Amino acid sequence: MGLKDDLERYRDVGEERRQDLAEFIQYGDLGQSRGDSVRIPIKIVDLPEFEYDRRDMGGVGQGEGAEEGDPVGQPQPQPGDGDEDGEPGEEGGEHEYYEMDPEEFAEELDEQLGLDLEPKGKKVIEEKEGDFTDITRTGPSSTLDFERLFKKGLKRKLAMDFDEDYVREALKVEGWGPATVYEWAREQNIPVSKAWIDDAYADLPSDEKAVWESIEEMEDNVERVETSQRIRQDGVDEIPFRREDERYRYPEIVEEREKNVVVVNIRDVSGSMRQKKRELVERTFTPLDWYLTGKYDNAEFVYIAHDADAWEVEREEFFGIRSGGGTRISSAYELAAAVLEEEYPWSEWNRYVFAAGDSENSSNDTEEKVIPLMEKIPANLHAYVETQPSGNAINATHAEEVERSFRDSDNVAVAYVSSPEDVVDAIYEILSTEDQ
Repeated sequence: MGLKDDLERYRDVGEERRQDLAEFIQYGDLGQSRGDSVRIPIKIVDLPEFEYDRRDMGGVGQGEGAEEGDPVGQPQPQPGDGDEDGEPGEEGGEHEYYEMDPEEFAEELDEQLGLDLEPKGKKVIEEKEGDFTDITRTGPSSTLDFERLFKKGLKRKLAMDFDEDYVREALKVEGWGPATVYEWAREQNIPVSKAWIDDAYADLPSDEKAVWESIEEMEDNVERVETSQRIRQDGVDEIPFRREDERYRYPEIVEEREKNVVVVNIRDVSGSMRQKKRELVERTFTPLDWYLTGKYDNAEFVYIAHDADAWEVEREEFFGIRSGGGTRISSAYELAAAVLEEEYPWSEWNRYVFAAGDSENSSNDTEEKVIPLMEKIPANLHAYVETQPSGNAINATHAEEVERSFRDSDNVAVAYVSSPEDVVDAIYEILSTEDQ
């Protein structure tokens, strides 16, 4: 195996781990993970190692036991290799567990599904001073924006400055006085005041008031030096600062918002929800819980079980509980609305309401009660997951009714799971709705 092959194998490791993640979600033992640590079984991969070819040892380095003339890159025979008889293997492939926290799990799932959910903070936990980016006209001297003041002054300097020696030479033109020089300066776009010309003319000795016979002669013999050139040569002696140019920096007030989320998981536990259906609910809800835990600063979960009535349960019993009663899904949404209103106000909490079942519901309950309740409960996302391993039953219409009613909504997702192979697609359907 050459260096190129080794590098390709090294790059494949990340892809293999993502494949392990998908297989784990579909078929893995979700119970081995905890809320703060996700245990993904991975195949043991020997990463390539690089060694310098020690030429003084002769030949191409192939490792211990290689002989001169052996083909490069082919493994050497070892005891037990070949077509010898042996017992068939009874053990599975060698695996280890890669532990990741929910945040890393969310990153991996984002990468695999092509998502990038960026949750927003709701509850303000602190107001603090940010960068000094805002500007005011008054303030303590320590916050004076001197750089801004200097730039203002320098800009004024460049606008007001002129070549004083050049203007004085114009005052030496025979027959010219201050008024004539002032008009000439304005035509030349020289920003000189009439008062300055009067003072300069008064200071000029009388024998220097007729040095040039004409202005043309003066311009031909005297070079005008631009302001920028003089500054480069002589620097700046004085910057004309003004009080109105002063600006003071003060910090913007930054609201630190805690990204809190409450996830309400609702599950049908009526008699029709047999083991395979319950397992599909767990395979869908558990990765969603881990994902949102990794995305938010603080995640809390409410688990509601229902048949014809609804009640809160602990997570440990949520996926296994089973009842012999009928089904009235609206009872769960009524309880969810009460819990959210009392404990998790919409102004402070991001909310997700995930429900799952086999889509069987009592007559007219979906249309008359569940859909109005979903419209009434503000949430980042409502989702319903139908779990029907054998296909839709005749009276399993809840998912279709919800999907039809909310087809133009941007915060309701409906997913269908009939086997573990559908789980990743269902998770994508749910999370992509929120991402959009």
